[in-house]
Amino acid sequence: MKVIFAKKYLLFPIFVLSFWLKKMFSNRVYTLLLSVFLFCVMTMTAENPFFNYKNWDTPYGTYPFNEIKNEHYLPAFEEGIKQGLQEIDKIANNTDSPTFENTIEPYVTSGRLLNVVANCFFNLASAETDEELQKIELEISPKLSEYSSSISLNEKLFVRIKSVYEQRDRLQLNKEQYKMLEDIYDDFASGAVSLSPEKKPIYRELKAQLSKLSLSYEQNVLKATNAWTKLLKEESLLAGVSDDVKQMLFANAEKKGMKGWLLDLKPTTYIPVMQYCENRDVRRELYMAYNTRCLGGEFDNIELIKEIVNTRLAIVQLFDKKCYAEKSLRKTMAKSTENVYDLLDQLRDAYVPIARKEYEELQQFARKLGFDDTLQAWDWSFYSEKLKQEKYAISEEELRHYFELETVKKGVFDLANRLFGLTFVKNTAIQVYHEEVDAYEVFDSEGKFLAVYYSDFHPREGKRGGAWMSDFKPQYIENGVDSRPHVVNVMNFTRATATKPALLTYSEVETFLHEFGHALHGILSRCQYEVVSGTNVSRDFVELPSQFMENYLSEKEFLDTFAKHYETQLSIPQDLIDKIRQSQNYHAAYACVRQLSFGYLDMAWHTLEQPFEGNVVDFGNEAMEQVAVLPVVPNTHMQTAFNHIFSGGYAAGYYSYKWSEVLDADAFSLFKQNGIFDKETADSFRINILEKGSSEDLSVLYKRFRGQDPSIDALMKRDGIKK
Repeated sequence: MKVIFAKKYLLFPIFVLSFWLKKMFSNRVYTLLLSVFLFCVMTMTAENPFFNYKNWDTPYGTYPFNEIKNEHYLPAFEEGIKQGLQEIDKIANNTDSPTFENTIEPYVTSGRLLNVVANCFFNLASAETDEELQKIELEISPKLSEYSSSISLNEKLFVRIKSVYEQRDRLQLNKEQYKMLEDIYDDFASGAVSLSPEKKPIYRELKAQLSKLSLSYEQNVLKATNAWTKLLKEESLLAGVSDDVKQMLFANAEKKGMKGWLLDLKPTTYIPVMQYCENRDVRRELYMAYNTRCLGGEFDNIELIKEIVNTRLAIVQLFDKKCYAEKSLRKTMAKSTENVYDLLDQLRDAYVPIARKEYEELQQFARKLGFDDTLQAWDWSFYSEKLKQEKYAISEEELRHYFELETVKKGVFDLANRLFGLTFVKNTAIQVYHEEVDAYEVFDSEGKFLAVYYSDFHPREGKRGGAWMSDFKPQYIENGVDSRPHVVNVMNFTRATATKPALLTYSEVETFLHEFGHALHGILSRCQYEVVSGTNVSRDFVELPSQFMENYLSEKEFLDTFAKHYETQLSIPQDLIDKIRQSQNYHAAYACVRQLSFGYLDMAWHTLEQPFEGNVVDFGNEAMEQVAVLPVVPNTHMQTAFNHIFSGGYAAGYYSYKWSEVLDADAFSLFKQNGIFDKETADSFRINILEKGSSEDLSVLYKRFRGQDPSIDALMKRDGIKK
């Protein structure tokens, strides 16, 4: 459907109404009323761009963002759901004998219109949202949940899938088809269709409820983050903070019509102020604001946490599982809660004693500087940075001068070229969803088009915090044509000021490399079916490419290619590179333990076997107690703004960052052995890891690249824990 009403049928009514209006009103009123009416007619008759997605006249079929309006989403979602269900019904009611071609392939390609709408909408709902989009999100969320439930509960469809599965060894399937068929069958056989008739409506209701709860949680976090500001009227309160950051805070105030320095909770404010501000009261107030987001007040998430974990538990108990993690881990590399805890406990035993020594050392250092109190959470970053400067004579602010955003982009793109032969060419003809977004064409070493890459670097009120990669269009092969992906990296990096370009911190460059690794996983995909392509892999494997790319940042051979002083254009000096390498393991144990604390918290919530009705903050503190290093701050907790596990898809999966870190350290050790730009090693990593998605067993893919199973040894050596 392209047009809501055919324009030709409206010509006569428009003529009659126009004649009547002219007789009843003065010329001025007549003109105004007719203009309003014609505007409404044009709006009603305007073509919804989503309905014509197959014929978009844009480079590579990219989204025509200039044409897409908020009012287009709901009609397109509804039509997409309608078409998707019709496609599923057609498969389920097919009277021909079930085959891979008439059952599995149409199943995995069904709902294409819905996917096109959803990929656009949910990317913008994260990166460029507004109140209207948030309302649409709340309205469409239960409908999408119902759509998903309708498919997973379709018994006729499952009968056909099961029939194909039982023939699998007699069919001439390639590895990807065989693996995909096994996964689809397993999803159905262990899923909602297996439930008893009395449990199925309960499942539908719980899934819809969970979808709405998670969305409300995420929206609360964004609103609470945007709601808090603090105006400082005296510059002396920001003593120690760089002039660049102060200029940014001054500009923040000016934008709001204020005079002074406006603090907010965006990472570009929070991180440098916590690191450098000498005023402890300012640091404490900022810390408390950040770590009490959604903990009571207008955007309270306490009850939502209870409802989310209890709803997840109720869903898995319909399948006779003890806890949420038991069901969700089944198809990961870890496989079980026991294996997750085994990894977390190994790392806890190795890292916690050293992390606590790091804390004691920092406490003693602070006392030498005249600090006579106990180090609290709002003191850690400040004194850690000072000790780092004393030990290594290096600071984030000093390094920032060598990481101007444009040169960093060039360095990262050149790294992709050196490793994988990729070239990035900016194309202003590709429409973008915000003026700050850039679009690039990506080509392989032979000049063949591979992907569209969007980059979105700076914070906005409509953008949630953090950094991520997503796709607007996944990679797949259809009718023999390789349909290439469109991927996006979204970050929240330091902006340019009135006097300086955007200068990134070392940590921000590391984040860029991380998210770019995810992007490469999408860009280089060479799979047949979109359900297994790109980053459609288990959580504990998906972080491998991203964390792998971070390794390059401390390598001289890489830094020499792009790190130049933004004013003098002189390359980063050797002594500064030496300091980076010497400081690489600085407080590595604390950083690891911090990640472990989030992993233990996540597992504690998702190994519950009874509905939770207790105190959320106390529960969180108890879960993290075994790896606690800093004193617990009463009436605070990060979990009320922990999008990853309550709305971001990492439930019972946050451990995957450490699991993947074991993989990435082990993988990079092979590059260190053969040469960090060794072509043969890079080709193997591309072919076996980046191109394959989940088209084969992930453990098999990793072992094929590495030649052995991974161990934690490489990680412990890299972190300086094991000599």
